[in-house]
Formats: sequence, C-alpha cells, structure tokens
Amino acid sequence: MNPKALLDSYQIHPKKSLGQNFLHDPNALEKIITVAELMPDDTVLEIGPGTGMLTARLAQAVRRVVTVEVDDRLHPVLDVQLATYRNIELIIADFLDTDVNALVKTDDYIVVANVPYYITSAILRHLLEATPRPRRIVLTVQIEVAERLVAQPGDMSLLAVSAQFYAQARIKARLNPAVFWPRPEVSSAVVRLDTYPQPPVAVPSEQAFFRVVRAGFGQKRKQLKNALGDGLGLDAAAAAALLERVGIDPRRRAETLSLEEWAALTRAHADV
Repeated sequence: MNPKALLDSYQIHPKKSLGQNFLHDPNALEKIITVAELMPDDTVLEIGPGTGMLTARLAQAVRRVVTVEVDDRLHPVLDVQLATYRNIELIIADFLDTDVNALVKTDDYIVVANVPYYITSAILRHLLEATPRPRRIVLTVQIEVAERLVAQPGDMSLLAVSAQFYAQARIKARLNPAVFWPRPEVSSAVVRLDTYPQPPVAVPSEQAFFRVVRAGFGQKRKQLKNALGDGLGLDAAAAAALLERVGIDPRRRAETLSLEEWAALTRAHADV
C-alpha cells in the first residue's frame, strides 16, 4: 500500500513541522540498501521509519534493526506494518534526546535513514559525537546538504569540516522528488559516511579542534584574523601572527581552509 493510502486509512496527515516526506519508491529503497552494503549479522539503527517501508527492507537484510520514530501517531501503523518481523525494535522517542549507545547496545552498528531535512545537521552531530560512533552512516538528505557534506576548500562550512573530521563522505545516488510522498520541493541524495577509527588529521583533542573551527566560522564573512580573534579572545595582531605561523594568509576566510590547515592552526593555538 502506498503511504498516502495507508495513512489515510488511519486518518493521519503528514506534518510539515516534522519534515515528513515518506519514501515509497521500490527502486529508491533498493539503491539505499545497496549503498549501505549490509551484512546478515549487522545491527542497523534507523531514524524516522515513517510507514516502515525502508524498515522492512532493512529487517530482511540484517540480524537486528533498531528504529526510532518521534511521531507517536505512527506507532499503530508501524506495529501493523512490521508485525511479521521479529528482529525490529521500535522506539517512540525524539532521536536527538536519546543515548545512542543505550539504543544500539553494541560497538558495531550502521545507521540507515531518510531523515527530516531541517534537522539533518543535528542528527549527524548526535551520531558523530556518539560513543561508539556508527561504522557507517547512510542518509537520504536534501541535495544541498549532501553537497555541503562533500565540499572542498573554497566552499567549506562548519558542517563539512565536522563531517570530514569524523568520516569519509560521498554522494552515492540522487533521488527525484517523485519517490516521496508528499512530494518535496527539492531533490534529494543518498550520502554515505564511513567513519574513521581515528581522525585523519593530528590534533591535541577534538574539543580543541572544534573550538578553533567554530571560532573561524563564527563570523565567516570576516577575514580569519578577525573571526579567530573574536572567537578565541585574541587581538587582531595575535590572531594574524598565529595564522602566519602555520603559513595561512590572515586575510583568508574560513570556507577556504582545508582540514589539515584547521588541524595545524589548532596545534599552533595549543602551543600559545
């Protein structure tokens, strides 16, 4: 049953406030499963199962699926749609308020989800800062978000630096709006992030790294010497000297720096 007919039978209407666009196209679902490269013994965490179409496909592929849905109106729908599967654990909760480790109860898991676009960054942050982190994250997101995740120096953002500090990010498929109901106004992409055992750059600590990065992007329209000065409590001359110490022109802006340049800047700041 397509999601519109199914939800109509329960007198449920999608909520724009929850960013509900239900993925229903079988080919799109298969693309996601292929991108995830699932193994029979895997544990998968899904965020926002909706009507359960992707959930059911996941349950057919892996040993265990933990799925978290914020909209309690969908509880009876999911109970019926997923009733034949014994390897699905359905949790009605706001994912951003959950302890990921308590949900998955394992050190080795994969995340596969079609997430609400308006909280994609918050969901990614919650996953990447979890202990342990997922081995792999496969998300269906707005195409503009996917492009930000894989951005290169010149077009970097705090989201890009954060994602690439923790994982290799790649766009693996593009999805037409027609594969969703209600049909969104934007195109989507399936992005895959393979997390690193250790960050790809050497830094004194994650906290020190992100303090510097957040300072740089705090006022990203400013030159770095001014943005860093404000964010790190340095005067412009001290900030310029710090940047010059690691070979970065103080007039550059945050979006132009590479991951390694941010790491070098963090190391230099730690030595001040």
